[in-house]
Amino acid sequence: MNSERAESLRAAQIVLPFLTLPAVVGALWLALQPRQAAGGATFLAVGAAVTAWYLLGGAISVRHLWRGLAVRRDLNQVLPTLRDHEQPAFAVGPDGLVLAQSQAGLDRLGDLVGRHVQDALGRRHADPKTLWNDLGLGLARSGKVRADLGDAGQYLVTRRAGSTIQLWQATAPERPAQPAAPPPRADGDDFDLLPVSLLILDPAANVVRANTAACELLGGPVLGQNLAALLDGLGRDLAGWISDVSAGRTVGGSEVLHVRAEGPDRFVQLSLTRGRDEHVTAVLSDASALKTLEAQFVQSQKMQAIGQLAGGIAHDFNNLLTAITGHCDLLMLRHDKADPDYADLDQISQNANRAAALVRQLLAFSRKQTLKPQIMDLRDTLSELTHLLNRLVGERIVLTFDHDPALRMIHADRRQLEQVIMNLVVNARDAMPEGGDIAICTDNLRLEARTEFGRATLPAGDYVRVQVRDQGCGIAPDDLAKIFEPFFTTKRTGEGTGLGLSTAYGIVKQTGGYIFCDSTPGEGSCFSLFFPAHDRGIPEEMPAPAAGPIRARREVEATVLLVEDEAPVRAFASRALKLQGFEVLEAACAEDALSLLADRRLVVDVFVTDVVMPGMDGPAWVRTALRDRPGTKVIFMSGYAEDIFSEGRPPVPDAAFLAKPFSLSDLTALVTRQLEGGA
Repeated sequence: MNSERAESLRAAQIVLPFLTLPAVVGALWLALQPRQAAGGATFLAVGAAVTAWYLLGGAISVRHLWRGLAVRRDLNQVLPTLRDHEQPAFAVGPDGLVLAQSQAGLDRLGDLVGRHVQDALGRRHADPKTLWNDLGLGLARSGKVRADLGDAGQYLVTRRAGSTIQLWQATAPERPAQPAAPPPRADGDDFDLLPVSLLILDPAANVVRANTAACELLGGPVLGQNLAALLDGLGRDLAGWISDVSAGRTVGGSEVLHVRAEGPDRFVQLSLTRGRDEHVTAVLSDASALKTLEAQFVQSQKMQAIGQLAGGIAHDFNNLLTAITGHCDLLMLRHDKADPDYADLDQISQNANRAAALVRQLLAFSRKQTLKPQIMDLRDTLSELTHLLNRLVGERIVLTFDHDPALRMIHADRRQLEQVIMNLVVNARDAMPEGGDIAICTDNLRLEARTEFGRATLPAGDYVRVQVRDQGCGIAPDDLAKIFEPFFTTKRTGEGTGLGLSTAYGIVKQTGGYIFCDSTPGEGSCFSLFFPAHDRGIPEEMPAPAAGPIRARREVEATVLLVEDEAPVRAFASRALKLQGFEVLEAACAEDALSLLADRRLVVDVFVTDVVMPGMDGPAWVRTALRDRPGTKVIFMSGYAEDIFSEGRPPVPDAAFLAKPFSLSDLTALVTRQLEGGA
């Protein structure tokens, strides 16, 4: 190194006079020819530029010489360690060139001196340049990293603080060119006794070893089979994934896969780890419960979304039905029963009522229907239904009842509960086309602790249970989880709407009860309903008296403020009230209503308002208006359940509720009762 520096200095001494020659010539020119200063200036400029270029080159050369001295110094520090290491080892400079190599490395790897270390990294890795950069980052953080050179072995790469030399030292014996087969299984080997399911796979995803737990989990002996024939559901080639893990192109990771073995559906979680050779170790665990929970969550989300959709559709459809039935009532008032058009109007009214019943089923499923619960005895309700149920089931089916003599009371809507029982009996009848027995049983049930029934858990407490059993064809296990979904039916096209059981489910849940189904194909089904038990002695709520004929208006006229965002409903309600002699003020939204009420001279006796409207809803604007007009009567209209606008907020005093769709007489009768002081 010192001789090289001496030669460079001698070369600089020889060249320097020639580099300064233009500057000397320029100075002589200016001295001898002062009148021709331009030529001398040119020589001086050229000389200055050449000298600057020479000095820049000298600085760069000095920098390279200094770095070379530093590399040489650092290399001399690691050479003793390099020579003493028994395994292959070599030193790599900052630019990636191999500068020195141990004798063991020369014998095993060949001569690497002068070659770039990326050539060795390329034996194992597809992108050696990126790996080289990652190695530099790792050394900058911790001073040592590990590198895999494939057949050349595993290496520990270190770099001292402040040093520019990387020392690569082999930490494992040389790998053979061909991977050795795993050792044969011996009796009593711990591998087979491990409680964890383990597989050893070759790069082609063939099972070369499997312990007993893995064979049991996968449904039988799997030795020699390809993993793709045992599991599926990855979404891409399973053998490709294992090949990438085996080659180090990707980390192992974990996936949940489906087991292809016969029997009930099973899922396993497969975790891959690259072994010391090209084989891959697979750890399996049963994930069936996890997938079941995931499926239940997805089903719950789907049912909730369908319920919200059904409720929204039913609400909008109730507005349309209110307008249809209302204007039909207005037309029927102008026609006598002997009029030929009266029969057509009556047909329109009847079909509108049928459509309203269908909407009630949708609202029952979404649990947004209007219920009128009362304390009731199930035995009385079922006794009143006996004649109707016998007509429904026909002559080939025997309907029997078995009641607990001490049956407790329940709190439910009698009419809706009758609908549930009829739906269940009709389903049982359709499951027995050749005839059979249907049994309806009631009893008391006390649960001392939380008890699981199917997918739900019943809290501890007292319940009244109703069971509807049949001897029909039963329900397949795959269909059993979907029977309460709307529009799902196992009947042929045209024989069922798929709303019967979903309606029953919605009514029971909205009542605060539970409904379950147990079924065995070929033996029949049993639907069980659980309702919270109530004590006897509570007087039953008396039904409201039927509305009498609409009387003529009193001498003192009343003013009604009608607030409804649906124009057809508003038009019908306004005309109906005007026909009965009321003065009607109309508003299309809550903001318009409050603008009208800003006039303190305006006297309003009754607020008739929709609940769900754009902007401010019905209860909100009514509470605002009642601050200045506390004595005004209130009637709320809605296609949803009555409690949809009262949850979480104080109720409006003495407010009445009118469920859509309503008739002309329903509206006018309720307004009259409010004015007379009875909600």
